[in-house]
Amino acid sequence: MPDDKPTAARLAAMTEQLALIALARTPHPETVGQIMETIEEAGGDIESHGRVRVTPSASGGGSADGDLNGYNAAYAKFTGLTLDEARRIVRPDPLSSLWDDVDVSVVPASILDPERRKLLVMDMDSTFIQQEVIDLLAAKAGVQDHVADITERAMRGELDFAASLRERVALLEGLPDSVIGEVAQELRPTVGAAVLVETFHRAEWTVGVVSGGFRQVLEPLMAKHEIDHYLANELEVVDGRLTGRILGPIVDASVKASMLRAWAESDGVAADQTIAVGDGANDIQLLEAAAVGIAFNAKPVLREVADAQINIPNLDAVRFFADL
Repeated sequence: MPDDKPTAARLAAMTEQLALIALARTPHPETVGQIMETIEEAGGDIESHGRVRVTPSASGGGSADGDLNGYNAAYAKFTGLTLDEARRIVRPDPLSSLWDDVDVSVVPASILDPERRKLLVMDMDSTFIQQEVIDLLAAKAGVQDHVADITERAMRGELDFAASLRERVALLEGLPDSVIGEVAQELRPTVGAAVLVETFHRAEWTVGVVSGGFRQVLEPLMAKHEIDHYLANELEVVDGRLTGRILGPIVDASVKASMLRAWAESDGVAADQTIAVGDGANDIQLLEAAAVGIAFNAKPVLREVADAQINIPNLDAVRFFADL
């Protein structure tokens, strides 16, 4: 609960308009009302609210299970609480939810201003696409189980990313470079990825992808979806075969954060209008560099520091954090 005698600084923070975003596949009919009541009981003054059902087709695809990829979104704008207070109230534990199967996030309402130009920067593996590219390449070399285990540990933050990437790439030595094109054909964008990019582009906003994966593999997909900016590692190829080495500096956590800031500056986007999305430990600095950092079906190490969470399989739900 808020302090009985707020300080001048807290009074100023309480006047900032905040936005609550709630996402779920099939929430209980009373859940949205309970969330709003929780905000009001804590001292929040709700100024507007609403809800919408996103069908599988609107999210970019369905499934054999019918409505599996549809979801519900509820939103509200309010004042009377500081950002930190509101976040603690609706999600005291970043690894669990007060309401079953409902992700509730609070962000500054300024990110929802449709008149201000925005930049969205996403991770590639297990975010923009459903797979891990290094694991797909490892399958071609017959070392997929070993590499997948290293990948999982790195994404949990248990291993240094750069060192673990070099170790995994070394296992690809001798593969013909034809596997690059084969793996590129196997990439499956996450449900809602295309819709999300198209929605941002309709608003004339920009989209970037920054990846610890490999440029040669992701480039065709970036061209297909007209991604405005992208950066990834470069596999060394000599005489038509992978050498097991990476050319140039590795795209690690610090590089990801630097690219968000550089792209925002080049696009004329204010720092408070940037959104980042990722899933693992290598995305922590990226999310911290953005005005709103979103953990997408992420490892606990990222969920603990993210501003917001999406734990449904629909990447297009990011648009609700930009009022699209």
